[in-house]
Amino acid sequence: MRKLTYYVAATIDGFIATEDGSVDFFPVGGDHGPAIIAQYPETLPTKVREALGVDKPSHTFDTVVMGRKTHDFGVRTGTSSPYSHLRQYVVSTTLPDRPAQDVQLISENPLERVRELKREKGLGIWLCGGGELAQTLLPEIDQVFLKLYPIVLGKGRPLFGESSRLPEAARFRVLTSRVFEDGVAFLKYSRIR
Repeated sequence: MRKLTYYVAATIDGFIATEDGSVDFFPVGGDHGPAIIAQYPETLPTKVREALGVDKPSHTFDTVVMGRKTHDFGVRTGTSSPYSHLRQYVVSTTLPDRPAQDVQLISENPLERVRELKREKGLGIWLCGGGELAQTLLPEIDQVFLKLYPIVLGKGRPLFGESSRLPEAARFRVLTSRVFEDGVAFLKYSRIR
């Protein structure tokens, strides 16, 4: 069975974006970027891959699932199909139609749809955001890959949405950890079932 991996950047106080959805506070550059990109090139948006000349095949993920707010962030950067090199799914009850020809819309029961995707053959499934969707899909999240930035934001969008709405407690164990010279820690967790 395929694994669902929540791969995301967060601050040390557990936020993935500001309250208005901005991620501009995450620093660009440093030594963590090239190392992580080399390991997970498929997690770069298609336009960024093209600009950087990254043409490595996907070896971890072949499918990406994202919430409406995460997809809207891609739209603001000029594309309705941010990961066209992957199978793309947007979870939304408010989008009237699929945002692009190669983007599938999940408008109801995302948990069951992700269970169906996990039963298919292929590489892993990347949950790229956001926190509210991670909260909904928590029962099916097998791994968390966390780029932890040494920043305290104070308030913003939580890693797993509002904690009072979490469906259940979930335990994970650290698989690997690496701290880069720029202070970013890359932590890989696996679900304890």
